[in-house]
Amino acid sequence: MLNIIRIVWAGLMAFYYYVFIKDYKKVKAAGQLDEISVAKVGTVGFITNFFDTLGIGSFAPTVAFNKFMKLGVRDKELPGFLNVGDTLPVMCEAVIFTTVIAVEPVTLITMLAAAAIGSYLGAGIISKLDELKIQKIMGFALLVTGVLMTLSALNLMPGGGTAIGLTGGKLVIGIVGNFILGALMTAGIGLYAPCMALVYFLGLSPQVAFPIMMGSCATLMPVCSVKFIKEGAYPRKAVLVLSLFGAIGVFIAAYIVKSLPLIMLRWLVIVVVFYTSGSMLLSANKASNKESAGNTEGAGNSDSEDK
Repeated sequence: MLNIIRIVWAGLMAFYYYVFIKDYKKVKAAGQLDEISVAKVGTVGFITNFFDTLGIGSFAPTVAFNKFMKLGVRDKELPGFLNVGDTLPVMCEAVIFTTVIAVEPVTLITMLAAAAIGSYLGAGIISKLDELKIQKIMGFALLVTGVLMTLSALNLMPGGGTAIGLTGGKLVIGIVGNFILGALMTAGIGLYAPCMALVYFLGLSPQVAFPIMMGSCATLMPVCSVKFIKEGAYPRKAVLVLSLFGAIGVFIAAYIVKSLPLIMLRWLVIVVVFYTSGSMLLSANKASNKESAGNTEGAGNSDSEDK
């Protein structure tokens, strides 16, 4: 059964890279590739995916690094940057963790499929939104992520059980829950923390969270990434650099480092997540006020002209 899943992943990645390379070449030929610092983006890709492999998550830190290191990725393109750019590293993680941790096949397959379907529907909506809406959605998404990470760090989330699979009503809850998480991931809400909470709540072993959450991302990200690519809602060069250096970070974390004392780092990430969330929401609020003032002024001028 695991081999079937990997065949599906191989097919998804082949299609993903076919679409990506075709789009990349077209944009490069037109001289419209994004201008970025390869060193900066590569460093961010390596660091965020290194710690992603250890369970920290990569979306929120990447958004924060984009602000702090001035990577040059526009807020409107962030969902595409995150999903398209982290597809390869997450696929590497999924292959590694489904090899070393056992999960009941029906549970794994159904939850992975649900996440992929949710992401496909979500990406079609998110990729068409303007920058102001993206700022609001991602600001709120980071706030939710920060709360979940805080609860996890304080051991206030359900502690899980010993099961490696779900049946009956719990399986239905798991499928529906992962469908929703897959859709939300396209808006920049990292799937790891909420999926881990879902797995714990349903009584699965905490270890089982790793192949489920990483396998879910590996299944959904090529799917939703194709939508972002076709809509042109992502920075091509930045994505390429992020993905290549991110994959290197994954392999070093998985096979060389394996584990680290991550308590202080986790709290640092939480602080950064809340800061970035507040910054995005503040920017969105200022833009909204400016837009409202412009509309009011325009209406006033129109009234004056009528008089």
